Amino acid sequence: MGPLPPPFTWTHLWQWHLGWVPCLLLLGALGCYLVGVARTPSWSAARTASFVAGIVVTFLGTQSILGVYDMVLFTDHMIQHLVLIMIAAPLFAASAPLDLASASLRGAPRRWVDGFIDGPVGGVVLHPLFGFCAYAAFIPFVHLSGIMNLTMEHLWLHHLEQIAFLVVGYLFFRHVFGIERGPQPLHPGLRLVFLMLAVPIDTITGLALDMTSHNPFPVYNEVHRTWGPSVLQDVHTGGALMWIGGDLLMLLAMIPAAVLWVRYEDVKTKELDARLDALREASA
Repeated sequence: MGPLPPPFTWTHLWQWHLGWVPCLLLLGALGCYLVGVARTPSWSAARTASFVAGIVVTFLGTQSILGVYDMVLFTDHMIQHLVLIMIAAPLFAASAPLDLASASLRGAPRRWVDGFIDGPVGGVVLHPLFGFCAYAAFIPFVHLSGIMNLTMEHLWLHHLEQIAFLVVGYLFFRHVFGIERGPQPLHPGLRLVFLMLAVPIDTITGLALDMTSHNPFPVYNEVHRTWGPSVLQDVHTGGALMWIGGDLLMLLAMIPAAVLWVRYEDVKTKELDARLDALREASA
């Protein structure tokens, strides 16, 4: 754990916590994606914009003021988690990075990517059930176990945790968008159910933190922070943020999912009407 930052005030909103390793990783990911786009002329501009937005959100979530206080305030830590798994990760999922890799790579790298997507490993990892179970297990594991203390004590583990939020969020939300190649695509109606089933995960985890009578993260006692809320109050606020903020973000994600379902059913209805009209004309 690094030196204690100054007491938080609203004048600190423009502070930055720039780390050369995270910045290089983000620039490297952006560079690889843009090279893939350059090699795939027909690639969707909307997907490219989604990936760029995901990089920007990840940068702001880890290197801005959120990165300055994420090792000191649990509330800040929770905001960072929500930003990564419920904003940045869906943006990456909407950018279809695996499809771009398959379309832009050549030779052995492309065979490796296609082998992963269409092979037994991809059949498990990219399956909707795996994405849901990963999300359902990861959220309470990170916030209700001793792993949180370890991430506070080891910066490298903290960075791995941030990457894990992006990966787990991507594996979950790729099935909500349903635009990327993979096993067992969900029916548009089931995508809405998929999101609804995930809501209690954040709710229960957030309520457990909000209602706890003791500090579940002893490492915060070692920070020796003399300003701001008490550690327990901080944990309660973070839990409330996960409960309310997480549910709200899931609700917002349900809106486009519902719209896509309605559009899907409208198209299917028109196709059915066209087939019925053709049958009536044929029998006339």
